[in-house]
Amino acid sequence: MTIAPPAETATAAAAVDESATPTAPASLPPTPRSGLDAAVAAVAAQRAAWAAAAIGDRIRLLDRLTRDFLAVAPRWAAAAAKAEGLEPDSPGAGEEWLTGPYLVIRNLRLLREALEDVDETGAPEIPGAVTTRPDGRVVAEVFPASLYDRLFFPGVGAEVWMEPGVTVEGLAETQAVAYRKGSPGAVALVLGAGNVSSIGPMDVLYKLFVEHQVVVLKAHPVNAYLGPLLEEGFAALIERDLLRVVYGGAEEGAYLCDHPDVDTIHVTGSDRTYEAIVFGTGEDGRRRKAEGRPRIAKPVTAELGNVSPVIVVPGPWSARDLAYQAENLAAMLVNNAGFNCNAARVIVQHAGWDRREALLDAIREVLARVPPRKAYYPGAAERFDELTAAHPETERFGRRGDGRLPWALIPGLDPRSETEPLYRFEAFNSLFAETALEAGSPAEFVDRAVEFANDRLWGTLSATLIVDSAALRDAATRDAVERAIAGLRYGTVTLNHWAGVGYGLVVTPWGAYPGHPPHDIQSGTGVVHNSLMFSRPEKTVVRSPFRAFPKPPWFPSHRADRTLAEALTRFEASPSPFRLPGVFWPALRG
Repeated sequence: MTIAPPAETATAAAAVDESATPTAPASLPPTPRSGLDAAVAAVAAQRAAWAAAAIGDRIRLLDRLTRDFLAVAPRWAAAAAKAEGLEPDSPGAGEEWLTGPYLVIRNLRLLREALEDVDETGAPEIPGAVTTRPDGRVVAEVFPASLYDRLFFPGVGAEVWMEPGVTVEGLAETQAVAYRKGSPGAVALVLGAGNVSSIGPMDVLYKLFVEHQVVVLKAHPVNAYLGPLLEEGFAALIERDLLRVVYGGAEEGAYLCDHPDVDTIHVTGSDRTYEAIVFGTGEDGRRRKAEGRPRIAKPVTAELGNVSPVIVVPGPWSARDLAYQAENLAAMLVNNAGFNCNAARVIVQHAGWDRREALLDAIREVLARVPPRKAYYPGAAERFDELTAAHPETERFGRRGDGRLPWALIPGLDPRSETEPLYRFEAFNSLFAETALEAGSPAEFVDRAVEFANDRLWGTLSATLIVDSAALRDAATRDAVERAIAGLRYGTVTLNHWAGVGYGLVVTPWGAYPGHPPHDIQSGTGVVHNSLMFSRPEKTVVRSPFRAFPKPPWFPSHRADRTLAEALTRFEASPSPFRLPGVFWPALRG
């Protein structure tokens, strides 16, 4: 079976197969080459000055960016919701606030706090303990960092595990390296993503404020309609020629990738996009990849998706537990209509667990209640049909039509299959699957599930474990879960919460597990977000209660998600105890 890559694959980089790339809307025509040259020249003239800019100057810029993005936020969220077919009062109406302006404004606040620390001590302050694991890896507790974090994310903790060789004593030396050692400056090309509207802006902020690089952002054709709003929010940077936003598809992306004054490239897309940039396309590209001969020498960082596993550890779940976790699992698919690189794709269960079928039934009940969403991402329907054609057992929930796809569950995949497309290709639509592993005990199941995820599923971006407190009271299961957290080769590993939380905390690094060579890039190389500016992170670990309270706003049954998302956005722009009631009321109504 040949599975076409998601349209994101070609368009996120917009530097490869032009025939697979949707063009920008008519109201935003592609930027002509003269305009692309002018954009690069404008920011290139400021790269040295920006690298030398004082921290106080950067903080003042962050303050203005916060004000400007807050002013843009309502129009941004409304435009994205309209484009994705969301009605103001429909389930998920707050999604575009949460995944757009809320995250960008949170990022701005965290960067400001980090720069204040750099100015005072030379490195961002780590809010929790820094310890060394028995295997020698250094672990920094990075969340919660404040009383507000504890109030908004009760019971949630996050830690960053460093690469081997980092010591407790030397950890600070690996933070804020561009500030500590200085930088000559560089021009970064950021090839924006079309699925989540905060990705491009946050990648811009990382390049500018963590790596000291001025930026040309090429808006993704799928959501290029947001470009003028982003330009309004980024006006403080554009006025100083630190940023330019340009438009277009594959031709414009390819031209910019090869531009002599572009020094680095960051892309969100797929491994095929990355390979097209690094090795080229066609027979020449395949030959270069096989020989390990990149066509460009520029550093290319990338976030390239994942077939995300969710490992369900067996336990004595109650009916309430089953209902909660069914919505938890369904939410990992239905958010953003399934167009997330960290969406749940393969649920891994114990074949002998007496709650296995009950959990699947509960998931079916949730999916049946969630209205199908507009499949706004190009190629989604074709991939849906190709992936389900080989599986007549596919279960569909909701009516297909009017540009909408039903939710789909494929239960009982063969875990031994080495050719299953759903293990090797990111579906990037409204589909997920389930498989079950034989094991003599829960602990043995966890060990086998880790091996399955690491060796059978494509990608290393994010993975989730779900385990209840009763199961953790068994010493063998508890030890196996800790082995799993350490052994899963993923950039983000979460316990009980969707791995999207690792993206949304922003303080945590977001990216693939490190070490992939260019010829087998998997989920990518490098990280973003990472507001504590670690230069040698290995993975993020997020630990959460088995059942969260209040209900997470991304759950499809949340009754006040839009009100809550708006309140959280305004709170991030100006944290104050006086704003707490506006957050708590919709949170508790959920």
